[in-house]
Amino acid sequence: MMRVLDAIPVETRLAASPASGKDLAAFRRALLHWYDQHRRDLPWRETRDPYRIWLSEIMLQQTRVAAVLEHYRVFLERFPNVEVLAAASEDAVLAAWSGLGYYRRARMLHRCARQIAKQHGGCFPRNSEALLALPGIGRYTAAAIASIAFAEAVAVVDGNVERVLQRLIGINLTTAQTWQHAQAFLVSSRPGDFNQGMMELGATVCVPREPRCPMCPVRRWCVTRGEVPCAAPPSRQRKKEIWCALDQRDRDGNGNGEVRLLQRPRKDSLMPGMWELPQSSEPPRPLPASAHWRTFRHSITITDYTVHVLRNTPLPNAPLLDAPPAARGKWIAIDRIPQIPITGLTRKILKAGGII
Repeated sequence: MMRVLDAIPVETRLAASPASGKDLAAFRRALLHWYDQHRRDLPWRETRDPYRIWLSEIMLQQTRVAAVLEHYRVFLERFPNVEVLAAASEDAVLAAWSGLGYYRRARMLHRCARQIAKQHGGCFPRNSEALLALPGIGRYTAAAIASIAFAEAVAVVDGNVERVLQRLIGINLTTAQTWQHAQAFLVSSRPGDFNQGMMELGATVCVPREPRCPMCPVRRWCVTRGEVPCAAPPSRQRKKEIWCALDQRDRDGNGNGEVRLLQRPRKDSLMPGMWELPQSSEPPRPLPASAHWRTFRHSITITDYTVHVLRNTPLPNAPLLDAPPAARGKWIAIDRIPQIPITGLTRKILKAGGII
């Protein structure tokens, strides 16, 4: 059965959007008033420092706010400005990033910092076009930095903004249409706050499932009132089971412990150069009952892992004792682990064991 919404021509729905009518000023006031009253208290909203805004935007890519907060604080303690970040080693940056995942972001962050320090004297370019020329900064990130730090009247579009616009207008917009409408809605006098207001609305009210329409400050302008335009179904997550070996020993008899870790090859496509616990796709056979310590759930991109952690138990397909030392792994002093880049799964396991 055709919905009433489907019977309305696309052109009519586009023309009825606030961006094309006299209600635009009222729409903007309503959104900004709501944002001023209800925005979440987040540390990167307390500053106009482009370095801190840039860092937050990179960390928040494909990562929940709750997971970013502590990493953001610790990262800034280690690298308080772009010059300090540029002067650091890549391993130091990856170590501070450990646990956030998508480590290419950290490598590009480091590369970008070095370019800003070398080519721009440690100062961020002040407009989105110049920011786009920097490594790891795309259209969204450039617009976010430029609008929030430098008040450039340029709109941002992330997943939240796209969802808000599609529901307001009632159609699945093309990428070009989405950016055009975001720019048309923008308040030039407060571009950074308006952009953050649109993102905040999508993150807290106009959520993907069960949107909180009665709480929405702009519901009077919304065509769909929460009805989601047809979209492609989300891709299905793969499931995988792995076993990890947690080998720990006392280094000198004085309680100074070590853990055996392996370093991933520098040319790996996934997490190159990161350190991790030895792992296998198969369990030892037979598996001693005393060997199994804990089971974890862990996700990397499109794969959900069930991770069984064994204590001091050799794994099948693990490097042989007569293999080169690098292949067998290395005993790493526990007090050194915070200084090396370890994978998020390894961090999760070591923290659960009270090792770090």
